[in-house]
Amino acid sequence: MKSPVRNMFDGIASRYDFLNHFLSCYQDVLWRRYCCKRLKKMVTEDSVTAAGTVSAPGSVTAEGTVPEIETASSSEGTARGMRALRLLDLCGGTGDFANTFRKIFEGGCSSSQKGTDTAQFAPQKGTARGFCVEPAVIGDFSYGMLAEVKPKKIDAYAVQLDAMKMPFAERRFDVILNGFGMRNVPDARGALMESYRVLDAGGYLCVLEFFSPRNLFNKFFYKVLAPLFIPVMGAFFSGKRDAYEYLVNSIIRFLPVDEFCKMAEECGFEVKKVKMFDGGISFGVFLRKPVSAS
Repeated sequence: MKSPVRNMFDGIASRYDFLNHFLSCYQDVLWRRYCCKRLKKMVTEDSVTAAGTVSAPGSVTAEGTVPEIETASSSEGTARGMRALRLLDLCGGTGDFANTFRKIFEGGCSSSQKGTDTAQFAPQKGTARGFCVEPAVIGDFSYGMLAEVKPKKIDAYAVQLDAMKMPFAERRFDVILNGFGMRNVPDARGALMESYRVLDAGGYLCVLEFFSPRNLFNKFFYKVLAPLFIPVMGAFFSGKRDAYEYLVNSIIRFLPVDEFCKMAEECGFEVKKVKMFDGGISFGVFLRKPVSAS
């Protein structure tokens, strides 16, 4: 049986991107771009060495299953100094975060290159030096949200999954994105631990989220302005007022960013950077799995 939250997201999927942009005055686009640019810098500096390929982009896979994943060997992945970067957009919805990541890295491996010798891959103009970004895995519990990925023609494939129990092997990914999804998971600690499990040593988890307000500006915005404005606009454009009432309430109920960072450290992550956006309306939290992690 579907959960009420999953049903809610299925119901607003077709208007989700538009309302995200509209309600944030397109700031969400800038927040994602900042996070991806920062990740590009971090990943390039750290010279992530893991390699992998993902096949069959574009299709939505039912919950509990995952398409066959073909993994390149280390020697292939390092041919001519290239590194194949494996990306998971967790709680990825319609794939906006993964799409932004690919655009920032500019020109990873195209789907037409899969199945060819990795030694033939070459960075295109603007690509992070020495990296080939593989098609992303976009994972979400809402089938309705994932169905919106294919029309965008993103170089990725979608998998319906549980963020607290993912159908992937350990150390499967080099970068995990989580945009506005952590507070929708029943157990944030469980999601962090599972992300740690599937992230390779030295890899990054970037959480872009609305955290529970702590300062006066945030409290006024989320407890006074947001309850008046967001549900009304959400109802007008989507007809789903309850979904946008849930949005505001989920933010207030969630952890403050400092407590979330402490939880992440308890799960084994290193907190590399916390970026506050627009006075604390949202935050980008950059976590790294230690290189020494087994």
